[in-house]
Amino acid sequence: MSELTPAPSPTPAPAPDSAPGGADWQAIHIFYAANPQPLLVNCVRPLVAELTADGLLAGHFFINYWLEGPHVRLRLKPVDAAATPEVRRRAEEAISGFLRTRPALYEVDSGFLNEFYNTLFEIEFPEGDRGAFMNEDGRMNLRPNNSFSYEPYEPEYGKYGGPAGIELAEWHFAHSSDLVMDAFRTMNLHLRTVLLGTSAQLMMVMAGCFLPEREELGEYLDRYYEFWHNAFPGTGFIGSKEYDKNYAAMAPGLGRRFEGIRRAVRTGELGTLPAFLRGWAEHCLELRTRAEELTVGGELVFRSWDGTRDERVTDPAVALPLLLSPYMHMTNNRLHVTIRDEAYLSHVLGRVLREDTVAPPAPAAIP
Repeated sequence: MSELTPAPSPTPAPAPDSAPGGADWQAIHIFYAANPQPLLVNCVRPLVAELTADGLLAGHFFINYWLEGPHVRLRLKPVDAAATPEVRRRAEEAISGFLRTRPALYEVDSGFLNEFYNTLFEIEFPEGDRGAFMNEDGRMNLRPNNSFSYEPYEPEYGKYGGPAGIELAEWHFAHSSDLVMDAFRTMNLHLRTVLLGTSAQLMMVMAGCFLPEREELGEYLDRYYEFWHNAFPGTGFIGSKEYDKNYAAMAPGLGRRFEGIRRAVRTGELGTLPAFLRGWAEHCLELRTRAEELTVGGELVFRSWDGTRDERVTDPAVALPLLLSPYMHMTNNRLHVTIRDEAYLSHVLGRVLREDTVAPPAPAAIP
C-alpha cells in the first residue's frame, strides 16, 4: 500500500432528506484505511457517550465494512426529529476532528488489500448488481480515504425477521457495539491471540445461550463453518485441513472453557463467569427471551433462502438459529475478526463439542 501525505479536512457528502416529523437513523460511513480501533475508542465511543448523556440519542451501533474501501458504518438515532440537527453537528465535528488529527496514512488502491476486496466484490455481487460500484476498469470503486458521508440506512428486514426483528436487532447491536468498544479500550485486542480468544469466548456464550443442548449446538457450529466454506468456493480462503493442525494442543483448554460456560448458562450460575462474559451472558439470555416472544407471537417474518418469498416463523427452534448466525457474525465484525478466523473458530468449537475432548470438570469459577 502506498503512503500518503496528511489528508485535508474531510467534508461530508450531502445527507438524504429526513422523513417529516420522524426521528430517522443517521447513517454515516467513515472511510478509514487503517485499523478502526483508534477511531472507535477515541472518536465514536466518546461521541455516543456524550450524546446519550445529553438525552439526544435513542439508539446507536456500528459495523465494519469493505465495499468501496474499508470503512466504519456508524448509525445514530436521535430521540426525535428536533434533536437531529444537533446530533449531526456533533457527529460531524467529532469525526472531522479525528480524521484531521489522526488520518489513516495508507490507501488500498494497490497491493493485497485491493485484490482481497475485489475478490469479495466478485463473490458477493452478481454481474447485474455491480454497476453502481464499478469504475471504468471494471473494478470496485474506492471512496476517498479519511472522508465520510451520509448514506441511506437500509435495514436487512429479510435477515432479521421484519420490522419487529429489526427493532430487536438494533437494541442488541447497541449492546454489542458498547461491549466491543469497551473491550478495545481495556483489553489487548491488538494481539491476535487475545483477539481470537475473546472472540471464541463471546461465540461460546452467545451460541450456548441460544442453543444449550450439546448435540444441537455442535451441529449448528458445523453448519456455520460450512456456510463460510461454501461462500468462498475455489479460493482457498476458508480451509479445513490447516485448521486442524493445532487442534490437539488447544482442544483440552478450549473444551474446559466451553464446558464451564455451557454449565453456567444451563444452570443459571452466571456468577462463575468473569464479569466481561457474565454481562454478555445476561444480555444474550434476554435477547433469546425477546426473540422467542416475538416468534411465538408471529411477529418475525424472514426472507426465504432463495429470495422469492417471505416466511412467517412461529417456532423458536427454527427462528433462534436463523437469528444467531447474523447476531454472532456482526459481533465478530465489530471486533474486526476476519471471516477466515470466524470460520476457523466455529470449526474448532464445533469439533470440541463433537469429540467431547474433556471429561466434565468439577463445578468451579472460570478464571
